[in-house]
Amino acid sequence: MKRFPLRRMVTLASLAVVGAATLGSTAACGDDSKGASESSGPVTLRLGYFPNITHAPAVVGVEKGIFAEKLGANVKLDPKTFNAGPAAIEAVFSGALDATYIGPNPTVNAFSKSKGEAVRVISGAASGGVALVVKPAVTGVQDLKGKKIATPQLGNTQDVAIRYWLKQQGLTTTKEGGGDVKIVPQENAQTVETFNSGAIDGAWVPEPFVSRLVNAGGKVLVDERDLWPDKKFVITNLLVSTKFLKAHPDVVQKLVDGQVAANEFVNSEPEEAQQAISDAIGKITGKPLDLKLIKQAWPTLEFTNDPIATSLKAGLDHAVEVKLTEPVDLDGLYDLKYLNNALKAAGKPEVVQP
Repeated sequence: MKRFPLRRMVTLASLAVVGAATLGSTAACGDDSKGASESSGPVTLRLGYFPNITHAPAVVGVEKGIFAEKLGANVKLDPKTFNAGPAAIEAVFSGALDATYIGPNPTVNAFSKSKGEAVRVISGAASGGVALVVKPAVTGVQDLKGKKIATPQLGNTQDVAIRYWLKQQGLTTTKEGGGDVKIVPQENAQTVETFNSGAIDGAWVPEPFVSRLVNAGGKVLVDERDLWPDKKFVITNLLVSTKFLKAHPDVVQKLVDGQVAANEFVNSEPEEAQQAISDAIGKITGKPLDLKLIKQAWPTLEFTNDPIATSLKAGLDHAVEVKLTEPVDLDGLYDLKYLNNALKAAGKPEVVQP
């Protein structure tokens, strides 16, 4: 099967989700580290993240006290969990959240809707962890014609990915669920049930739903890592409000120091990190994530500080090609000087500023 570098982007419909958010608290951000003094009094950092595997650095950083240690006694960490990107972005826009771990589409949502003023990406967190899982009878792309394939949401990251990939294979899709392959947007939590019932023939989803579908009798037809240069594409990055960044650049530096330290822990102590994730998700949701499932999904993910900016920026023309978005100017989205300061201090290679 011919490989194509998938590209991903947000839809106009999803951009509208954050349209009602308050943008008045945002401000343009230049070189925030220049001419800014360190925070003189106690500061509270409200940090958002999702209780799932793709946010492992955040979960472990909070659970193991890594962020608290790096932030120091003068900064109070106030962690807040979310189940969806739009809610986290609304919290940033309203001033209820200062920074958050989040996926590529909500990142673009926030930047585009605020005309480039509300947020900056200051670090990466994770790459990979997405696949197309199908019924065993599907042996190749030619067998997908006439089949029903689920995605998490119309126009979301995985939805754009499969539509573009199918187009490269000569197969058509429509927003209404027509075409050669019927795309059926549905909540990830439904996919195992609809897969088992035969209502869908497969799904292009992130972990841990890939592993759940495989355990339900499915097989991986496309590992999305195989479609990207060097098998890398952003699934989670760390975003900060420009208002907070301008007011507290020293705190943002400490936060990124914590991100680098958390990723070091996740990569050097995988078993302890996996147990911490299971325990933390149990505390947050009332039901620990099965440790066996975490271990099964773990090898498909790479926890990296590099935000892999090319995988986010290059998605624009591909999303346009499948008619799910319009062009968006992403210049100025990334501010990686804090990350490079942290990497340099840790003796690690710096990341090229986009």
